[in-house]
Amino acid sequence: MRFRPADTHAHGNGTAMTFPALLLPGIGGSGPDHWQSHWARTDPDMTRFAPSDWERPELADWCEALDRAVKSLDRPPILVAHSLACLLVAHWAAARGTPVAGAMLVAVPDPSGLAFPDEARSFAQVPEQPLPFPSLIVASANDPYGTVDHNKRRAGQWGSRLIALGPLGHINAGSNLSDWPEGRDILASFRAEIEGNGA
Repeated sequence: MRFRPADTHAHGNGTAMTFPALLLPGIGGSGPDHWQSHWARTDPDMTRFAPSDWERPELADWCEALDRAVKSLDRPPILVAHSLACLLVAHWAAARGTPVAGAMLVAVPDPSGLAFPDEARSFAQVPEQPLPFPSLIVASANDPYGTVDHNKRRAGQWGSRLIALGPLGHINAGSNLSDWPEGRDILASFRAEIEGNGA
């Protein structure tokens, strides 16, 4: 599967999506300034999952919440995960059989890193087998939670394409990305690629 550069006019505003996007925030949820929240506010084809507790994440609860969210949609979604939710996708894919169209995994954290939060330890034993759907990892050059080398290793394990961006920190609200148009374009190209392969 080859990644094609995005058509800058192809992103979500006002454009019908064959596959809806299911937004999966990381620990704490995505606040109002996070790009995921911008996307959810402006695109009716994007929804987000809702675990019981954003601050004290439990893997089983988050997996069940993801199950519910996927099953509530009338079409297989593309999962758009940030940070801890990237590890959720790997756990969920290994344990569940619910079909999704693909996954865009942004800022994959390293559970062995010093910055990894103790309250997320239930996620730490991450499955290493290939994901059973198309996936891409988007990495920042200076992410305090996961190096580009770590993201490269995960991409190799999961069978994901890797897109290494410049220094964007943890690609979160603190990165001052606002609506993150580049991310929208990456998602639009990824979606078009999946559609072109008849997924």
